[in-house]
Amino acid sequence: MTPDDAGFDLVVVGGGVNGAAIARDAAMRGMSVALFEKDDFCSGTSAWSSRLIHGGLRYLEYFEFPLVYESLAERRLLQAIAPHLVKPIHLAIPIYEGARRGRTLIRLGLLFYDFLSFRKKLPNHDFLVPDAALAAEPGLSAEGLRGLARYYDAQVAFAERLVLETVIDAKAHGATVVNHKPVIEILESGGRVSGVAYRDENGDARHEVRAKVVINAAGPWVDAVLDTTGVRDRRLIGGTKGSHIIVGRFDGAPSHAVYVEAKSDGRPFFIIPWNEQVLIGTTDIRYDGSLDSARISEEEADYLISESNRVFPSAQLTRSSVHYAYAGVRALPKRDSGPESAITRKHLIVENRDFARGLYSIVGGKLTTHRSLAVEAVDTAAEALGRALPDSPTGSTPLPGARGLDTAEARLADAGVAASARDRLLKIYGGRAAELVERIGDDGLPEGTLAADERVLRAEVAWAFEEELAANLEDLVHRRLMIGFDPDQGRSCYEEIADLAAEHRGWNSERRAEQLQRLVAYSDSFLVSP
Repeated sequence: MTPDDAGFDLVVVGGGVNGAAIARDAAMRGMSVALFEKDDFCSGTSAWSSRLIHGGLRYLEYFEFPLVYESLAERRLLQAIAPHLVKPIHLAIPIYEGARRGRTLIRLGLLFYDFLSFRKKLPNHDFLVPDAALAAEPGLSAEGLRGLARYYDAQVAFAERLVLETVIDAKAHGATVVNHKPVIEILESGGRVSGVAYRDENGDARHEVRAKVVINAAGPWVDAVLDTTGVRDRRLIGGTKGSHIIVGRFDGAPSHAVYVEAKSDGRPFFIIPWNEQVLIGTTDIRYDGSLDSARISEEEADYLISESNRVFPSAQLTRSSVHYAYAGVRALPKRDSGPESAITRKHLIVENRDFARGLYSIVGGKLTTHRSLAVEAVDTAAEALGRALPDSPTGSTPLPGARGLDTAEARLADAGVAASARDRLLKIYGGRAAELVERIGDDGLPEGTLAADERVLRAEVAWAFEEELAANLEDLVHRRLMIGFDPDQGRSCYEEIADLAAEHRGWNSERRAEQLQRLVAYSDSFLVSP
């Protein structure tokens, strides 16, 4: 079904993690639903987090106990429904003399953290004295070290894949999902929302879709979507920018993720082993610039480098150490005063009655709580429709890649896939990797691996277009194959991937060259000036 074929109970604007989850929940509970994304799924804020599924230990400082409890409950559910993507991670908190958060406060916080996650399967926290701390993490600075607290949370290495599988599952349950089609107007009739207008990314043609309820889940673009109504009495989003740098495994790099307090401003930040590299972040600064071109500043990069070198003196990081960096704008509620870190991460569902009944906007939220947010949003839509829905099954229904996960590795081995390629395929596709490999040849998927990277199957290019809603090379490299997050951003593979994509899609030489040029420019935008 195309969006123009019929009206819908619900239209969701925004294909980040919240919009994807709302579409999945609505479809699984019997609603007719369409999801629109102006670029690619998870090409915005959802991709630019610290890639953790966590309770939010620091939220305890601001007495957001219900949010931490909800987050910890959702962490447990996400580990169950997406074990190939959401995995336990061991975190360490070094405590230094003079820090704003001392041993007593950290211990109390972790005791409460364990209490709020009493149904978890992860171990409780422990605490190491300085000598034991340095034995566990010898790269840490010993100067002023008072101890090391350790606890468990979870990591989603590729949030892009979590969002994509949520979209794929929504589609499998009947949702209409479209990317690269921006919504350009919210429609109303008689004081009620009546649908949306959208256009193709590369065309001027206007299309309209009828809907009884519209949920604006566009993240930091929420206000931009509302601006299309011509009626808005207040700004809902007051986002802050968070930036991360990615470096190689430096001398003395931690064996576990480290959660440390910055000396310069007291803000906690992470140093996380990730994708065979080290992910460092995040910053938290108010931001009023272009949402589509938010990038790390030189000051942010220097801040993260300096603070990392302080904690791990042998790292000796410089800007030249940075493979690439990313930044995103959080969709937080507008707040004109107070520290950025104190702005709540709890989501709000706002009815935009100043324009029309049945139009709702999602403000705030976090990656970890996307599923519970979706349940609440769909309940709200059902109430607006006067419909009774069954309870949400999303917390107990595995995502597609979790199905068949227990036999996938053996099936890959039986198909002759090399061990290094198997490991990568399972991390990205989970149980779906076996289906991909077993369809090679029979469905016209090419055999073999890329010449420049034998971990990547040639068949994955066609699979991304046919089964995973990719539309261009940027989608393919950065949000399907995930090689865009390799140390060289997968650049050694670009030409071969472009050839495979052009053959599969029927691109002429000019279209192939244009696509390749756009991919290189996109990858370049994440580089940091030395």
